[in-house]
Amino acid sequence: MTQLSRRAALALPALVLPLAVGRGAGAQAAWPSRAIRMIVPFPAGGATDLTARVVSERLSAALGQPVVIDNRPGAGGNLGCEMAAKAEPDGYTLLTCTIGTASINQYLYTRLPYDPSRDLANVALINEVANGLFVPVSSPHRTLGDLIAAAKARPGALTYGTPGNGTSGHLCGEYLKSRAAMDLTHVPYRGTSQIIPDVLAGRVDVAVDNLPGYVPHLRDGRMRCLAVTTASRWFSLPEVPTVAESGVPGFEAAAWFGFQAPARVPRPVVERLAGLVTGIVAEPATAERLREIGSAPRPLGPAEFDRYVAAENEKWREVVRLAGARLD
Repeated sequence: MTQLSRRAALALPALVLPLAVGRGAGAQAAWPSRAIRMIVPFPAGGATDLTARVVSERLSAALGQPVVIDNRPGAGGNLGCEMAAKAEPDGYTLLTCTIGTASINQYLYTRLPYDPSRDLANVALINEVANGLFVPVSSPHRTLGDLIAAAKARPGALTYGTPGNGTSGHLCGEYLKSRAAMDLTHVPYRGTSQIIPDVLAGRVDVAVDNLPGYVPHLRDGRMRCLAVTTASRWFSLPEVPTVAESGVPGFEAAAWFGFQAPARVPRPVVERLAGLVTGIVAEPATAERLREIGSAPRPLGPAEFDRYVAAENEKWREVVRLAGARLD
């Protein structure tokens, strides 16, 4: 056996063999020995749910146990996050977190039922997503410039829908209002799946939301994306300009998704999960599936994810301050 293969053999059990976890030698049990609950704090059909399902399917195969999606929408994701934060830290409850639940909400809400840095442990960053401004194909607004002009002509008359208070769509909308000096009325929904019918029917003027849930409607020609919120044009919509290109210089925002666990989950479990998840996201087949839903794979382990969240916290604290947004 070569030195390289001997090292690989020694490292292999950390990834493929069950871990023994428990309070003492007599209480230890192989992990995982039963199904794992993956809390998704938004309804089925949105970018959070799609990300969770793509990765959880492969994670289940790698662990040899079902990873069961549990959609728990409400309060801008806070309801599901509170459930995850208060769950038994035994490795059998995980959370699909978002930029909102892991970063923005702590600055937006006066009272938050969980502390994202104290009550939840970052396991792995998975992907990032452009937000977009979406209108029905029948909309008179063919460009973001059209929408801004109409909003300035009738302050507060036009509405923008988001998947909920505290989501990246909400803060992107508030940030855009501030930077473009216009007034739109926010209409929070309980997830992407509830916004789309109202956008298509013209009951809300524009949606500001994560791209993945809208891809089918853009492809079938029922919706139009006025602009994306990232610094550069998005890989899956190269013909759509950025907000910055559309008359709001310097505007940049992207959403992201990852996995977290209750803070006191044993570190070996977190490390094993992180190794599996980042490996799964890096697989060509998984990466392609993530791109198909409109997201860009960005696998980061716990330490890198911690640093990433810290940088995002600095940015969104300032965005919330500038926008003057506050929720009870």
